[in-house]
Amino acid sequence: MNQIKDLQKLIKLTGDRAKLDAKANETYIVYKTAEGQIVKEYSDGTIIPLTERDGSHA
Repeated sequence: MNQIKDLQKLIKLTGDRAKLDAKANETYIVYKTAEGQIVKEYSDGTIIPLTERDGSHA
């Protein structure tokens, strides 16, 4: 059993589930791209990059 491959599979399945939940609840998911940018992705495929100002809760 390859633990790295198992972990990668679980991460992918978690992301897929998050997308399904976002679609069902008419919301979005937030994740970090390979380039390090934090983005919001809506169920219609729209991707909006977030800035530091967007993430501030002060």
